[in-house]
Amino acid sequence: MRIAHKTIWPPLLLAPMAGLTHSALRTTILGFGGIGLLSTEMLAATRLPAESAATSPYLVRTARETPLSYQLLLTGEQQIPRAFAALHRLGADAVDLNLGCPAPLVRRAGGGSSLMDEPERVRRMVRSARRHTALPLTAKIRLGETLDAGRLRDFCTMLADEGIDLLTVHARLRRESFARPPRWEWIARVKEWVAIPVVANGGIDSVASARACLQASGADGLMIGRRAAVAPWVFAEIARSLYDADLSAPQVCLPRVYLEFAVALAERFAPERQLGRLKEFTHYFAKNYPFGHHLASRVQSSGSLLEAWSGARAFFAANDPAGADLLPEDLRGLDAFRGAGEG
Repeated sequence: MRIAHKTIWPPLLLAPMAGLTHSALRTTILGFGGIGLLSTEMLAATRLPAESAATSPYLVRTARETPLSYQLLLTGEQQIPRAFAALHRLGADAVDLNLGCPAPLVRRAGGGSSLMDEPERVRRMVRSARRHTALPLTAKIRLGETLDAGRLRDFCTMLADEGIDLLTVHARLRRESFARPPRWEWIARVKEWVAIPVVANGGIDSVASARACLQASGADGLMIGRRAAVAPWVFAEIARSLYDADLSAPQVCLPRVYLEFAVALAERFAPERQLGRLKEFTHYFAKNYPFGHHLASRVQSSGSLLEAWSGARAFFAANDPAGADLLPEDLRGLDAFRGAGEG
């Protein structure tokens, strides 16, 4: 799949997710392979120019994390010059415009999915963004407030006409929850309307659902969100099965995956930024176990990273003893965790 001058292969993309799509998750996914384009969390254009890549938890990045798309939350075209100057300075491989976030706080600020109600405003923003960068420029949207083919078609064709290089469509309406089956057939309509690549998002959590989505949507690629935190190896599974990627079948030891994620947090994030991210990840990763809610509750009730690790290790010892035998009893025995404190 081509995005402007970049080739993305396999055409599997990580979705931007607040509190999840950071360096530790990205390298955990890379350990299994199969991903074509990584993503940051949503970055506020107003704050980005003042953020430091050395200290900001949203910008921490290792050399392995490439290609990496930076998702930008814009609320006005006046934010674009300084925001894009920052993205160039940070070495972004692509820039994604958030036009689909349904969170009330984001909408009240004039961003995310609220922008779909103001197509001319979006046109000016995209036109300005295109003038300020030669990087691949992508956009992520939902289907809208209601199923209105004419309105959706006009919005998508406008984005393509103004220079968007790839369009990701989350196949749900703005108010629809993740429990509602996605409307992949509407992505097939978008494919008919635009000549740029179209990526499907929503409800993709396995090889079977990925295959079904491709059949229903005809999408050029797939974007995976929450499942990436449950099963970081899902990209490798889909890449092997659907795109003939030359990858070994993922060998998954759940406690070891959890350890590698926790070590990455301790290595790259300030102590006060570690525990919250471990709790967010654990909420999803715990779904791998029949009684995973016990793992999640132990970590959620912890006051420090070391306390969380002690609780997690006790859970693994009881529920996954073969894997737990590979884990250190005390994270303070690892250089990466020396000084890991409250979070």
